[in-house]
Amino acid sequence: MLALYVPRASLLHRTPAGVKLLVLVVLGAVVFTVPTLPVAAGALAGVVLLGLLAGRLPAAVLVRQARAVAVWVVAIVAFHAVATDVLTGVTTGVRLLALVLAAAVVTATTRVTALVAVVEKVCAPLRLVGVRPARIGLAVAMALRFIPLVAERADRIREAQAARGGRVRGPRALVLLVVPLLVSVLQLAHTVGEALDARGADTA
Repeated sequence: MLALYVPRASLLHRTPAGVKLLVLVVLGAVVFTVPTLPVAAGALAGVVLLGLLAGRLPAAVLVRQARAVAVWVVAIVAFHAVATDVLTGVTTGVRLLALVLAAAVVTATTRVTALVAVVEKVCAPLRLVGVRPARIGLAVAMALRFIPLVAERADRIREAQAARGGRVRGPRALVLLVVPLLVSVLQLAHTVGEALDARGADTA
């Protein structure tokens, strides 16, 4: 899950959204074109320091994002330990963590409206082939809004299941979470779609 905007008076907050998105793209390109542990670890350390010092973000924000992908990092390391080697797994896991935290720092220091404005400006040339930049911006804004909303619904489902019969672990716990969460998300998407149609979003 990505962090939402955290208001602060910091250098990173004052940096234009376009610059931060460009740095995020460059960071992603670097960690994937130079797949070594020192580069991945350096990127991770740089992102953490940038978020805490230049962005003045609470450490809890970054910790929450790290916890959200911790299971995937462990799974990646375990997979590579069996299929290739542990070093490759650790490098891949650190790269994933660095990119997730970098995206979290960007969303935590940039208002959604600013991000959407940059996306629409970048996509403006697509008007020549019939693509509407406003629709792409709307999709980005909704995605950023839905990420924490889906996480919140997942937490509610887990709490409700625990209250009814205790906690279930293992693959069965994943199935018991995913099925009702998928139904809830589909219902939410249907409701949002009807609301957009009622407001004439299809003609925008």
